[in-house]
Amino acid sequence: MNRRDFLKSALAVTALAPLARITSGAESAAPKAADPFAAIDLNQPGKVTRRRLGKTGVTVPLLGFGMMRLPQTGGKIDRATAEAMIAEAMKAGCNYFDTAYMYHGGESEKFTGEALSKYPRSSYTLTSKMPVWMAQGTRQGVERIFREQLARCRTDYFDFYLLHSLDTRNWETAKKLGALDFLKKMKAEGKIRHLGFSFHDTPEVLRTIVKEEKAWEFGQIQLNYLDWDLYRSREQYEILTEAGIPVIVMEPLRGGALAELSPDATRILKNAEPDRSVASWAFRYLASLPNVACILSGMTRPEHVTDNIKTFSPIRELSEVERKTLNTALLAYRKHLAVPCTACRYCMPCPVGVEIPRIFGIYNQFKISGNKWLLRNNYNAIPEDSRADACVNCGKCMQHCPQKIQIPAELRKIAQEIG
Repeated sequence: MNRRDFLKSALAVTALAPLARITSGAESAAPKAADPFAAIDLNQPGKVTRRRLGKTGVTVPLLGFGMMRLPQTGGKIDRATAEAMIAEAMKAGCNYFDTAYMYHGGESEKFTGEALSKYPRSSYTLTSKMPVWMAQGTRQGVERIFREQLARCRTDYFDFYLLHSLDTRNWETAKKLGALDFLKKMKAEGKIRHLGFSFHDTPEVLRTIVKEEKAWEFGQIQLNYLDWDLYRSREQYEILTEAGIPVIVMEPLRGGALAELSPDATRILKNAEPDRSVASWAFRYLASLPNVACILSGMTRPEHVTDNIKTFSPIRELSEVERKTLNTALLAYRKHLAVPCTACRYCMPCPVGVEIPRIFGIYNQFKISGNKWLLRNNYNAIPEDSRADACVNCGKCMQHCPQKIQIPAELRKIAQEIG
């Protein structure tokens, strides 16, 4: 369903009424004095576009800063570079920061709290998540994690808080531990402003979660032009839209893959818009969906921040001609697709030390470039006992893979192909 057809439907008129476009500050009602976003002109040059988040009435930047892929040096977060990136984002009105308990081995929340403590608390939106699988099977574990997160982030409250990575197993665990009841209690106490969830499973499971719980103020799903059909993201988007739940997007570039397409796909996009990045097409595609309120970007380098701000200030939705161009590029790119890994690292650490995301990244790059010398060179740089053939087929990695990749089978295939 394209945007034009979508807007013609009754669904767009009803469920999406709270998400009407905001193109200038003058078009919206005057904000209350307590609104932390009151000073931001919604159409000010150099500022990213903002949208309302459903019935909450809150506005958020359409571009959100994901804190999962921060710059690193020596295996640790490069604090100086990351803080400079945050400063540039804040200046442009990109003040939605999304972190989680396990990102960067637990260091993301600590860094986020430290970096944002330099700004007034009302000047930014802070988001984190509850990983129920790390609560050691108890309600007390849930409470402990939440208290630890507040301390790490140096805050008294989270603007947005999510049950993290819901699938069949994690949803059942959340119910068993009373996690949602606890989070509702935290919301009543003012320690959570808005409550939602992130999701990694089938549309059928999503429909169950939406049906069983009415407290959701937003849902965070993996959504991009490749996964629209491949990962059944279209169905997930439509389920949330039908339920009147605003969408926050994760993996808009599929772990960076849609920022660097195959040479033939890249040429198609560059011929159409020489001065625009390949990544900008993915963001503009998502911005054309009426129920998308915020698009998270895991920015790793300063140039990512600069280019994203250029794309979102203000955002320009795709025209019908541009949609056809992007579809042509997608068809070219899909011919090269190998393993649908986003390098989220939820599969890590491997019990025997296999470097799963690194191997898949090297293999995917080979499938795009066709450079077998580079494949062997990069693969041989991996310690021998951490390569694909070291996999013992224990299956632990698959329990947490959001993409539901048959990881041991893919590793065996790669090991056989490289030889």
